[in-house]
Amino acid sequence: MGIASIDHRGIKNHLRNFTRLGDKTFPKLTLVFALIIIVILAATITILGIEAVPAIRKFGFSFFSSTNWNAVTEQFGALPAIFGTLISSLIALLIAVPVSLGAAVFLTELAPGWMRSPASFLIEMLAAIPSVIIGLWGLFVLVPFVRSPVESWLGSHLGFLSLFQGPPFGVGFLSAGIILAIMIIPIITAVSRDAMQAVPDTQREAMLALGATRWETISKAVIPFCRSGLIGAVILGLGRALGETMAVTMVIGNGYKLTASLFSPGATIASKIALEFSEASSGVFIASLVELALVLFIVTFLVNVIARVLVWRFTAVKTEK
Repeated sequence: MGIASIDHRGIKNHLRNFTRLGDKTFPKLTLVFALIIIVILAATITILGIEAVPAIRKFGFSFFSSTNWNAVTEQFGALPAIFGTLISSLIALLIAVPVSLGAAVFLTELAPGWMRSPASFLIEMLAAIPSVIIGLWGLFVLVPFVRSPVESWLGSHLGFLSLFQGPPFGVGFLSAGIILAIMIIPIITAVSRDAMQAVPDTQREAMLALGATRWETISKAVIPFCRSGLIGAVILGLGRALGETMAVTMVIGNGYKLTASLFSPGATIASKIALEFSEASSGVFIASLVELALVLFIVTFLVNVIARVLVWRFTAVKTEK
């Protein structure tokens, strides 16, 4: 019995020592994982910067203000691609944000119980569709619909505005914005729904007990409480729109020029890189495409930084209240 009790104590001591070792090792292991992410981010920026040096030295700041892209003369400018990226993403947000927030409110606050799970599943399935499939659908279904009746109607009724002037090609900024909106609606909707579901029921019950209507409860209790989450959802969708490649390449027309008309073909940074990289031969050509990638990376990074600042600001205001 004495030997058995000694063995039993020894096993307990070994288990205790093993647990202590795990407590000491686990924080260090997670620190390594966090540092790996930082290293990957720093390495990405560094490699893009090094590869873009020839274009940076040759063009300098004029790379961002020039509209010329000529592989023969090796003159490259990024302004039309930057403009196309921003305008198509803006169109996508203008369409997607109201639809997504409305869908999230309906699924969270108004939909009957039997509808919530199937509808949420279908929205998440839409987010999982590969972009090339959405691009093919956009090319064969969306573009003809945008050409007529959408662009035809806009041109005939609002043609006095520069946004809606020109022949209705179908392919162009408008189609690109719509296809991007279709792609980011599921993302914004799903994240917004999760943010609204995280609002405590006591918030709703307190408003209803004060005699508020359903709309007043949603607008004054639910949405303000999860505002930071909604902002994060919109920024997440914007990040997807800025970097989307294949679907946009198929419907934007790939015209490299500055124009005020939404009917005109255009290009984005991602679509320009996808189209030109296989044909790039000279060092300056490749470096210019890499600099475009660096610009897209910086723009996306700044968008996420701004989103984080806004979330911190709203969180701080909510805490003070």
